[in-house]
Amino acid sequence: MIQKEKRIRVAGIIPMKDGFAFMHRIGVQNHPIGDYYTFPGGGKEENETLEEGTIREIKEEFGINVEVIEKIYELDNGEQNKKEYFFLCKYIDGEFGTGNGPEYSGNPEYAHRGIYRPEIVLKQDIEKITLLPFEIRDKFINDIKLGKF
Repeated sequence: MIQKEKRIRVAGIIPMKDGFAFMHRIGVQNHPIGDYYTFPGGGKEENETLEEGTIREIKEEFGINVEVIEKIYELDNGEQNKKEYFFLCKYIDGEFGTGNGPEYSGNPEYAHRGIYRPEIVLKQDIEKITLLPFEIRDKFINDIKLGKF
């Protein structure tokens, strides 16, 4: 049996103001959890590095430029044939919330994905939100408590 190549997802962990930038997903159809937050990012394109993909995805989703500092977490999701990389990023410039990625196009093809709302969540409030993926959320919250961010 030939194994299908894993889908690669890249994501940014972006400290901003007194918190972190997340994508709030609202009204996602057929999602077992309902509304949730996630680290901004998406699929890596074929001819780009993980870091380049992270920078591009954050620009598309949030309208800001970032510098990738270092890879913080990896998640190998065998059930979904997906590998995810999470990078600590530094905000450089741009107006937060001005992203123009396909999820904002109004294209009916994206309607089932619900509303994408960029939000900055205060550090002390992160434990109160539903942040996916849970495996990374738990490590992230622990690292915040340890003073890594």
